[in-house]
Amino acid sequence: MRENAVTGGKPLIGVSTYLESSVSWGVWQLPAAVLPAGYPRLVRAAGGLTAMLPPDDPAHAAEVVARLDGVVVAGGPDVAPERYGAAREERTGPPAPERDAWELALIEAALASRTPLLGICRGMQLMNVALGGTLVQHMDGHVEGIGVFGTHTVKPVPGTLYESVVPDASTDVPTYHHQAVDRLGRDLVVSAYAEDGTIEAVELPGQAWALGVQWHPEMGEDTRVMAALVRAAS
Repeated sequence: MRENAVTGGKPLIGVSTYLESSVSWGVWQLPAAVLPAGYPRLVRAAGGLTAMLPPDDPAHAAEVVARLDGVVVAGGPDVAPERYGAAREERTGPPAPERDAWELALIEAALASRTPLLGICRGMQLMNVALGGTLVQHMDGHVEGIGVFGTHTVKPVPGTLYESVVPDASTDVPTYHHQAVDRLGRDLVVSAYAEDGTIEAVELPGQAWALGVQWHPEMGEDTRVMAALVRAAS
């Protein structure tokens, strides 16, 4: 961990953000980089400090990651299917090219520097795409309703990093996604499944710490996954 006066010794965890064309607050309605408050709240509860990482020039990603102790790639819009060589399907959401380019660069920089990395929902899918994998562009059953998080059960794969972090035989997690991992990226292994067989967590053995989860831990009370990232960043 990089000891400095700003963090006071706590790991500094960078979290990628949304980039929205119009956000309203107070008397203002402006373009904004935003992050749901659950992310910094979860990092704080896990013992870390948060730095927001709005989309930037991908060429700067390695320099940014070098100043961090850990990286979280947050949830958000669908990954552009062109990123994994697929034609766009009817129910695939609108593209977010700035986020795709920036977050893929963050992932590559974190893996290259062995900086602890956690992908959340879209972040897990981007980890898979960054390593040459593909995605299912639409699936049913993992969204409660428009703008409503649901809950379902995930089960760890024995012997994985995820199982060492959450050893419960099964765990109920907050979920909101309609895409999922299809073909695994190179060297990734599955570390948790939903009851319907959907891949719910992936990890990269041999890295300092690299885990992706399909659910949204920032919407729940279980801090174990984020706390494991913060420990790795320490």
